[in-house]
Amino acid sequence: MPKLTSTAAVTGLLVACIVGTSAQSQAPARLSGTSSAVFSTIQGNALTTADGQLPFSPVRLRDARSGRIVNVTTADKAGLFVFRGLESGSYIVELMGPNQTVLAASQIIHVNAGESASAVVKLPFRNPLFGGVLGHTIPSAIAVTTAAAASGILATTVTGQPVSPVQ
Repeated sequence: MPKLTSTAAVTGLLVACIVGTSAQSQAPARLSGTSSAVFSTIQGNALTTADGQLPFSPVRLRDARSGRIVNVTTADKAGLFVFRGLESGSYIVELMGPNQTVLAASQIIHVNAGESASAVVKLPFRNPLFGGVLGHTIPSAIAVTTAAAASGILATTVTGQPVSPVQ
């Protein structure tokens, strides 16, 4: 083993001190492919009203707490979609129409770190006799009022022009 001269020993000591000091002031080194955060995944199906696959549908993920759009993707030919790399939280999956309107939404999906959750987003049934889901017909008004009463809403307000004079 060769002997170090005093200059070489001092230089080696200085390098060790400098490297040791800079390493302490930096964040700890991470192994490649590892991370301190553990992310979650939401996967699901986009379906038609008859439970058929809805291929190549635009799907977006919304943070249920803040309301912001987290990610946007397109379902594959089988109507399947995946959102990866999500933080813990509550999310809603929205099925988008061609003009960027929301056609359907999932229930609120809660995921914790490292979890994988599933979602089903299904187009709503539309009946032309009732003017769509919430049309402007008497049957749809009765359906909305009945649903409101069943869910505990205490009052409703009718808007529009009065049909008969005020008594």
